[in-house]
Amino acid sequence: MLTFFQSSSPTMQAFLATLFTWGVTALGASIVFFFKRVNKTIMDALLGFAAGVMIAASFFSLINPALEMATSLQMKAWLVTSLGFLAGGCLLFLGDKIYDHFDKKRKKQKTKSASMKRCFLLIFSITIHNIPEGLAIGVAFGSLAYDLSGTTLAAALTLALGIGLQNFPEGSAVSLPLRREGLSRFRSFFLGQASGIVEPISAVIGALLVLKIQTLLPFLLAFAAGAMIYVVVEELIPESQANQKKDFMAFFTLFGFVLMMILDVALS
Repeated sequence: MLTFFQSSSPTMQAFLATLFTWGVTALGASIVFFFKRVNKTIMDALLGFAAGVMIAASFFSLINPALEMATSLQMKAWLVTSLGFLAGGCLLFLGDKIYDHFDKKRKKQKTKSASMKRCFLLIFSITIHNIPEGLAIGVAFGSLAYDLSGTTLAAALTLALGIGLQNFPEGSAVSLPLRREGLSRFRSFFLGQASGIVEPISAVIGALLVLKIQTLLPFLLAFAAGAMIYVVVEELIPESQANQKKDFMAFFTLFGFVLMMILDVALS
């Protein structure tokens, strides 16, 4: 299996890696079959750890290679990387604003369909956030074709692992509230895991863009980094720090960063 993965094309590797992240989403959603509630401290620790992994991955696997390749392509490295980084963050910002817009309408309209609107908005917001995560993985694997420093197979796999870890609480964050809204366990699970199906699709798109249009790579690497940092700052760290043991949660973030840095630097 490992030999098959290593010998596969970057596009296939990205697809297989995001099948894993989708599977972790489904695993998180499956909690609805066993529990009505999940220990918040465990969920927050996973979010904190994933935040550390994603911060390190954003720099070592995405920003640093983006600067290197932009320089080699005789671009203004600081400009291309900055624009890509901000564009990635803006995509997530737009997704949040769309969510807030519909959420305000739902709060104003206290109708019988309010619970179903709430369910739709919950699924929509998580799905929107999964798109750039899939793109990030696709770009990471697609960039392996250019043999840049920092863009190793181990780094790409670790990035997928980090995103997969934070997908676990996301899957349960969809299925458990849906169950509370009165949906069946199976339907809650189905919609929870479906929120992650966009990751394999966007990963393949990201990998193909990188492979077909080399000049887009610096921008796309920075774009993926910006999207990931937005998720970390807007969602993962605030959620983990809402825990009563927030000092302890901070160590999980530090541990995630150090682990990703070691794997990225030592194995590059």
